[in-house]
Amino acid sequence: MAQPNGEKYVMALDQGTTSSRCILFDRAGRVCGVSQKELTQSFPRPGWVEYDAGEIWRTQLEVAEKALAGLGAGPGDVAAVGITNQRETTVVWDKKTGEPVCPAISWQCRRTAPLAARLAEEGWEEKVRSRCGLVLDAYFSATKLSWILDNVPSARERAGRGELLFGTIDTWLIWNLTGGAVHVTDYSNASRTMMFDIHRLRWDDEILERLGIPACMLPEVMPSSCVYGNTDVFGAPVPVAGAAGDQQAALFGQGCFTPGTAKNTYGTGGFLLMNTGDTPENSRSGLVTTLAWGIGDRVEYALEGSVFVAGAVVQWLRDELKIIKDAAETEEMAERVSDTNGCYLVPAFTGLGAPWWDPYARGTVVGLTRGVSRDHLVRAALESIAYQTYDVLGAMEEDTGLHLSALQADGGAAQNDFLMQFQADIAGVPVERPACVESTAYGAACLAGLAVGFWESTEELEQNRKVDRVFRPGMPEERREKLLSDWHRAVERSRGWAQESGPSAE
Repeated sequence: MAQPNGEKYVMALDQGTTSSRCILFDRAGRVCGVSQKELTQSFPRPGWVEYDAGEIWRTQLEVAEKALAGLGAGPGDVAAVGITNQRETTVVWDKKTGEPVCPAISWQCRRTAPLAARLAEEGWEEKVRSRCGLVLDAYFSATKLSWILDNVPSARERAGRGELLFGTIDTWLIWNLTGGAVHVTDYSNASRTMMFDIHRLRWDDEILERLGIPACMLPEVMPSSCVYGNTDVFGAPVPVAGAAGDQQAALFGQGCFTPGTAKNTYGTGGFLLMNTGDTPENSRSGLVTTLAWGIGDRVEYALEGSVFVAGAVVQWLRDELKIIKDAAETEEMAERVSDTNGCYLVPAFTGLGAPWWDPYARGTVVGLTRGVSRDHLVRAALESIAYQTYDVLGAMEEDTGLHLSALQADGGAAQNDFLMQFQADIAGVPVERPACVESTAYGAACLAGLAVGFWESTEELEQNRKVDRVFRPGMPEERREKLLSDWHRAVERSRGWAQESGPSAE
């Protein structure tokens, strides 16, 4: 493919759980411009999490314009736009007006846990796992979409008449970028809806029928690297040429192009993915099988474990407990004490993800004594992120029979040296942090850049990747085993708390 003329950058729109961001990358993979704006999350009831979808679009457009202006750049300097997004979050909007029919339901929202439980009672668990690769859970989009159709007045009837459209955040952004001309999603995002057959690469009619979801409201599923259409929002046409869910984008951005390579993203949640190539790997340990990406006529798969609350536990310390003013403080605070003084924090605010999959678990602090200080609690919060990642890593190694030689780390919390060292110690493997921790945005940029010839191949992308620091394990095995044993005791005490019938038996 011919190299574009004059374009200096690829634009990545990174729409996350707590903010909308735009990053401009040059051909060497360097970050040249960044703009970010925080996003409002609403918590109308316990376990409910939602957004104003209009705010998501407005903030994403605003940061894109600011990133360009900061460089004195215009649309002629941009070869393509790539999108990466919080996955599963569900938007339904009017096809003609573009107005959402209700707040967007976040991936974190647990309001549809009862519906997921009913589906399990009806025997849908194995169908969902064998077709979609997923655990039957309220985490994914299908039950959220069904809830909207059931609870928003006349929504189901309007959807059946073709008046409403469904999309995850990538679809919502592409639709707005193209002025409503393009209603698509990519393979990676489709595979997170619990409505998409990852083997036949099509929407599953039986699941749609059970949930009463009209197929006409679903987007067309396309490769992760291809030109979907053009956007004119910057004043001149720019190709919208790549999309991937945030975790798959990070896997791509970390250069995990071959089977057996893996990364963990320390964002609002924690997400460990391993590339399994063109073969879907079925998990026996509570992980999910997902589509990593599609390029041309080829798709690749990944095994994934999702931790619902990772960096969000630090936001909780800041916003709700108000014991820190900034996330950057936590590293120094954790290092001021030698341990947590026997305190363990299980941040199961919205249930537990892999490998437990307990929607009724709730946040728990155990081991409190009068001697536990603010520093101890902050350290316990950071350690909880590493412990949860360890649990997912162990499940992944059990499923694949592979022992990782190193773990690639990215995301905002990967900047925390204390957390990265504790992760290496507790996991027993080196943790590599890239020089550019913006792996998610970079992955989206790479997918878009490949589609328009800004980069020619994944080999060229690999040459751009540089490691900032390697954290090597150094904790004595006896201490490591004791810490993990006590952590798992704490996890058991958090499980099943929100169930009316009492704690879960598992």
